[in-house]
Amino acid sequence: MNKDNIIKVLEKSGLHASHHRLKILEFLNDNRVHPSADDIYKNLLTEIPTLSKTTVYNTLKVFLDKKIVSMVTTEDDEIRYDYSEEPHLHFRCKKCGVLYDIFHECDTLKQQEIEGHLITEHYLYFRGICSICRKTKEKE
Repeated sequence: MNKDNIIKVLEKSGLHASHHRLKILEFLNDNRVHPSADDIYKNLLTEIPTLSKTTVYNTLKVFLDKKIVSMVTTEDDEIRYDYSEEPHLHFRCKKCGVLYDIFHECDTLKQQEIEGHLITEHYLYFRGICSICRKTKEKE
């Protein structure tokens, strides 16, 4: 996604495309590794020396409130952030720790109501051994 499209995403959500907001959303778009707020801060600090951790946390809160990003909580209670416009699942490898997006057709993700309950958000998270670690083990 280019800079103009990121500006449109912010403006569509009613947000001014400030320099910090733009850079944080660009980082999330370009780094689909589900970074923590600290990861975002550390990676952008060299590019934006005036950036503070408070700005990163406040910006992420605004993005969450506007549903621009979502929060992924792992079994370690570590909060990571995800930017994706498509509904998807998450898979974390127990061996290497990588958190993957899984874009798999799932009827449950499309439902707006289950057994009379209105669904406003969903979080699906799987754990196991990723394909890379499985291949590495087979070679050993």
